Amino acid sequence: MPTPPRQRRAARHAQSAGEPSAARPRKKPITVDRITDAALQVVATEGYEALTIRRVAAVLGTGPSSLYAHIVSKEDIDDLLIGRLCREIVLPEPDPAGWRKQILDVYAQIRDQYLKYPGISRAALGVVPTNLSTLRVREGLLAILLRGGIEPKTAAWVLDALSLYVSAYALEQSLVLQRRRDPDQEWVLGREELIRRFTELPADTFPETRRHAAELTSGTGHDRFEFTLGLIMDNLTQPQPQPQPQPTPASDAAE
Repeated sequence: MPTPPRQRRAARHAQSAGEPSAARPRKKPITVDRITDAALQVVATEGYEALTIRRVAAVLGTGPSSLYAHIVSKEDIDDLLIGRLCREIVLPEPDPAGWRKQILDVYAQIRDQYLKYPGISRAALGVVPTNLSTLRVREGLLAILLRGGIEPKTAAWVLDALSLYVSAYALEQSLVLQRRRDPDQEWVLGREELIRRFTELPADTFPETRRHAAELTSGTGHDRFEFTLGLIMDNLTQPQPQPQPQPTPASDAAE
């Protein structure tokens, strides 16, 4: 015989009252590593443009105020991101005979890390690095140049130039890839189409572009990357122009 509804409700209530309530799972504490992980997740899935403190907090299931116990600003997250990528960079023992190849290899590693996360190289632009992992890579690059016989001031300046180029190159590649995925961005052209358009330009206005369309569009992005870095490094070993002595004014000579 089925149990009357009133008895079933009573039994259900009695059972739930007698059972211990399940303890709420404790939230993982917010840490710098978790903030960095969440920021990388945002960039990997949504692009660097989507990276905000509020968005990172949402990924962590918390509010922005929870993050401010560990960071000061969005720029802090940028510093953490580049530091995390720099952890993956393998630095060689500086070799005076092979310093050019070593510099190229390290910067190629940095380039490839940037390209894993669309637009993330923006985080390296216009920011003075303070993250120890980032500074470790800069120290390694500086040591390679110094062992290669490059004067310290020149080495410091060339690191700035190379780092700027690598960041800009990675950003350009990320933007092109992003636009190619957008069906509305039909102006992102392949090489064959570029050559066709260049050779169809008016000959009286664009004679050199028409004549050298193949050269203008030749090589992959990475081919040009290696060419540019090599161009800068090869110039480091050339004699630098020395300042010329200024002629003594006639009035001073008379005295």
